[in-house]
Amino acid sequence: MQPSDDQQPGSTTSPVADPAPMDPRKPDTTRLYTFLCEHLLSDDEATTQPLLAVELLPFGYSNLTYRVRLGQRELILRRPPVGANVRSGHDMSREYRVLSALTPIYTRVPRPLVYCDDPAIFGAPFYVMERVEGVILRRPLPDGLSLAPETIRAVSEAFVDNFVAIHALDWANTDLKQLGHPEGYTQRQVAGWRERYARARTEDIPGITQIEAWLDEHIPSRSDAALIHNDYKYDNLILAPQHLPTINAVLDWEMATLGDPLTDLGTTLAYWIDPNDPGERHDGLLDDGLTTLPGNLSRSDLAQRYATQSRRDLGEIVFYFVFGLYKNTVIAQQIHARYVKGLIPDPRFGRFLPAIHALTTTALRAIEKNRIDELG
Repeated sequence: MQPSDDQQPGSTTSPVADPAPMDPRKPDTTRLYTFLCEHLLSDDEATTQPLLAVELLPFGYSNLTYRVRLGQRELILRRPPVGANVRSGHDMSREYRVLSALTPIYTRVPRPLVYCDDPAIFGAPFYVMERVEGVILRRPLPDGLSLAPETIRAVSEAFVDNFVAIHALDWANTDLKQLGHPEGYTQRQVAGWRERYARARTEDIPGITQIEAWLDEHIPSRSDAALIHNDYKYDNLILAPQHLPTINAVLDWEMATLGDPLTDLGTTLAYWIDPNDPGERHDGLLDDGLTTLPGNLSRSDLAQRYATQSRRDLGEIVFYFVFGLYKNTVIAQQIHARYVKGLIPDPRFGRFLPAIHALTTTALRAIEKNRIDELG
């Protein structure tokens, strides 16, 4: 028997009592139902006792994302993964504040609705935002979606142009100015990610020490300051179904801060796989292969379009690319460490060690060749 639309695999319908510790895959939604009715519904709406359905979405490797149906409303709920440090990159209150501050100056974000800091409601602090309709590019592609070369070319160009627009936002006159201190950002980032790697280390990875030393020696002396997303890639965009190059929203602002925008570009370039990249990069784990589709900008073309549109000097782009690869390595290592400790049973997380090796190898090749492309 197939589940109905309101009862997808991994979903729970409320109210249901469960005395056991909360499993994020099958959460007790009794308290959540009460909380959402109190904070999001009018008195008249609440008295109708609308059905609540909660579905854990099977995408991403960081914060947990749920689709929530409260009566006729469709919402998105975000909470930290099990075993995560909620005061760091999984700080839900910070992500909620970022979205709240962004909404007046940038229309391409989901509207945040309510934040809850009481872990008794849903197992951890969380926030709820509106659900934005559209297409997210990830495998498997939605049925009937055509990605002809001319379409994907336009999407990749819109991807870059929107990236430039984010880095041009006037954050200084908003609450976003409280996010951080841009001065010395890149140097702090290199040191901080090295510390994170040391804490998450589980195996000896050849080349890590060499990459860390190279980054220390090549930190740019000057940098710009901008609002940066820190995880800008295809599957964090919602595209208009009738015209894919139109971006309806940008998702996952959990790591957004103020700093050098070229570190943001470097992270994106580290995600961007070229068709002629070494075979170990095409593992479908950290990238689902969409950037290799015919019509996409190459990694070098992406960087050049960014430079033209933003008028920023990319003379030190190899540093930023290697830093992006290293940062992604550390993130993959953190996820792998949680899996090794048994904190996340999802078998997807057991595949991260080869990806860590692939990222490290790519960084070493970029250092050797002093370029961001033709790394085979």
